[in-house]
Amino acid sequence: MRILTTVAEAQSLARSKHRVLVPTMGALHKAHAELIRVAHEHAGSKGEVVVSIFVNPLQFEPGSDYERYPRPKRADEELCRNAGVDFLFRPSAVEVYADDRSVFVEEVSLSKTLEGKSRPGHFRGVCTVVAKLFNILAPDAVVFGEKDFQQLAIVRRMVRDLSFKIEIISVPTMREEDGLACSSRNQYLNTEERKQAAVLFKALRAAADAGKKSVQEIVTLTRNVINQAPLAQVDYIEVVDTENFQPIEVVRGNSLLTIAIFFGKTRLIDNIRLG
Repeated sequence: MRILTTVAEAQSLARSKHRVLVPTMGALHKAHAELIRVAHEHAGSKGEVVVSIFVNPLQFEPGSDYERYPRPKRADEELCRNAGVDFLFRPSAVEVYADDRSVFVEEVSLSKTLEGKSRPGHFRGVCTVVAKLFNILAPDAVVFGEKDFQQLAIVRRMVRDLSFKIEIISVPTMREEDGLACSSRNQYLNTEERKQAAVLFKALRAAADAGKKSVQEIVTLTRNVINQAPLAQVDYIEVVDTENFQPIEVVRGNSLLTIAIFFGKTRLIDNIRLG
């Protein structure tokens, strides 16, 4: 595995093979390993897999956890090497962004709700860095997880609207044994918070299995289950249309139940399709 730390190094790579990118912020875990596995599957025996690790300052709102976000370099390298990654692109923030940067990429429709509403500027940071990674690494395909479902939809829209010739591959959410969605932020949870966090998937499954069509009833059911965990603080519980991410009142095709919940200072998100 070759480790690249500069844009110049990355842009000098030969373009002779089908290249699949897995963009990450590091602190890699088994869900990232699954993304890499899927990337290898799509790259084929003659293709190559590139993993990028970059903790993107633009997608962290003021007062958030940018400075304390985990950066276990050696462990990340080992996971990538064991997973058969061909290139690891791990640049510094100074390498990616000029001090006087003044150009950004912003999606202005799908990003108005949910994470975009709770975290102003977040998706502008996501779109900007992903567009830069596309230009720097020139992948033929890119792999994203469905836990960040709104992010996935926004990147798809960006690829369509800016005419990137890149295939977007989505991978179902990977979970721990108790159902908690795998996330680098899970390690922030203390023992009791981690135990109670299992209520998130329990609530999603209860809502999905109830077979209700009224969104008000679904949200109430979800909230009641989450309230069984005393440490859980709800940011939002919403049902939206996956085409436009606008709230709906009655479950129909393309309905998504999505939640953001705090345990202490740790904010976790998850979702499940309905109908």
